[in-house]
Amino acid sequence: MSNALIISTNYGTETDELNKPLAALREAGVNTTVASVGGGGIQTLGGDRAAGPVVGSDTTLSSIDPSEYDIVVIPGGTLNADSLRIDPGAQRIVQDAAAAGTPVAAICHGPWLLVNTGLVTGKTLTSYPSLAVDVINAGGTWVDEEVSVDDAEGFTLITSRNPDDLPAFNSAILDALG
Repeated sequence: MSNALIISTNYGTETDELNKPLAALREAGVNTTVASVGGGGIQTLGGDRAAGPVVGSDTTLSSIDPSEYDIVVIPGGTLNADSLRIDPGAQRIVQDAAAAGTPVAAICHGPWLLVNTGLVTGKTLTSYPSLAVDVINAGGTWVDEEVSVDDAEGFTLITSRNPDDLPAFNSAILDALG
C-alpha cells in the first residue's frame, strides 16, 4: 500500500485543494496522512474568503519523516501557501522528498514552497498565474496547462493551476503512485 502526505498550515488552505486530493487518495486505497504546522484543525477557505470546513490533521510538520511517504501533496490557498513557503518544517519535508526522488505535487499557490526551496530550478511547471514570474525568476519554466508532470532534476513534480484542474491533478497523483 502506498503512503501519501498532504502538508498544510492551520489556516487559509483552499477547501477543495485539500479535500478533493485527500478523498481521491483515500478512495484509491492510499494511506494518507495530513500534517499541519500546529497539528489539530485546518481552517479551510473557499476562494481565500469564505470559511470552509475545518479538516483535522493527523500530526505536525515537525513530526514528519518524509522517507515514509511515496508522494508529498501541497494544496494551495493564498494564505496557506504564503505561510507554508517560509515554514522550516515544510521546507525540510519537500527538500528531503525531492532529494530522495519522491514525487511532489503542488496546486495553485502551493508551488511557492518549491520556489522558496529552490526546487523549481530546471523544472517545467504550472501554478496560479500570478506565480509565473516567481517560477521564472527561480529558474523554472512556467506553462499554462491544467496539469504539468516533470521528471527532470531527480524527482517528479506534478503541478496544476487552480481548483478547476483538480480532476487532472488527482489523476496525475494517482498515476505517480502506480
